[in-house]
Amino acid sequence: MNNNEFDIPKKIKSLSQDLVWMSESDYPFDTFTWSNQEVKEVNTQNILQKTHHSLDAPVKVIDVEKFFQRATDEKDWYDSQEMEIAKKYQALVETLKQNLDNIQVYKIGDVEIDVYIVGQLKSGDWVGLSTKAVET
Repeated sequence: MNNNEFDIPKKIKSLSQDLVWMSESDYPFDTFTWSNQEVKEVNTQNILQKTHHSLDAPVKVIDVEKFFQRATDEKDWYDSQEMEIAKKYQALVETLKQNLDNIQVYKIGDVEIDVYIVGQLKSGDWVGLSTKAVET
């Protein structure tokens, strides 16, 4: 793993550490790395196993831009703090897209949803963010 690639999880962690995912409750982001020895490919079944969910848990797979859209959109009525948060989310999404391939967002569950944003490094290892969302 070259130095640059080693820095990607750190960069993602630093970009996401001040952000919370806003739903009916606010949750922080956690960064994770899975080696390609552990996880050859990421798909619904592998995600459920790797994250210790029941294999029949409901899963929605969505595009990373679509998932982050409401966080990255800059609204006319935003104050400076809201604009700053939107810009942080924009930087996070750009970094994910520039450094990871095959990025998908997996939303597991119904009301209390576990969210995994997962993409692949050039080395084949998987890097991502996890958070929770409450959607009633």
